[in-house]
Amino acid sequence: MAIYENKITLKGYLGKNAENITTKQQRTFTVLSLATKSGYKDKQTQQWVNHTEWHRIVAFGKPADYAKGLKKGDYVEIEGELRSTEYDAEVGEGKKKTSVKRRGWEIRASIVRKLAQPESSRGENLDAEPITEEDAA
Repeated sequence: MAIYENKITLKGYLGKNAENITTKQQRTFTVLSLATKSGYKDKQTQQWVNHTEWHRIVAFGKPADYAKGLKKGDYVEIEGELRSTEYDAEVGEGKKKTSVKRRGWEIRASIVRKLAQPESSRGENLDAEPITEEDAA
């Protein structure tokens, strides 16, 4: 039994083609932009209210080799761990400019799978609808 576990599984649509990057040390990795949706039915209006969340996915090694061929609109499942990085960002203008600490989040993928497109369930729950061009970042 593990005392600590950092494991995440996401299913969603890619917002753009896979981005392949090579470091100065000639190490390659692949970055994906994955959209997931969640929602709820508003009790007063009886309308679905959706929220799209964008995730930065970074893959190295074999998962990167597989992911590098993925295209915008592909339906994928990602397994990996959540990672954060801290960086300094400048906010404000002129004399009011100051430096603040910010935190960025990404998923380090250990498994990348392309899935078959699901059947649309528009009449039941908008969570299952694909991400549209208007949603894309």
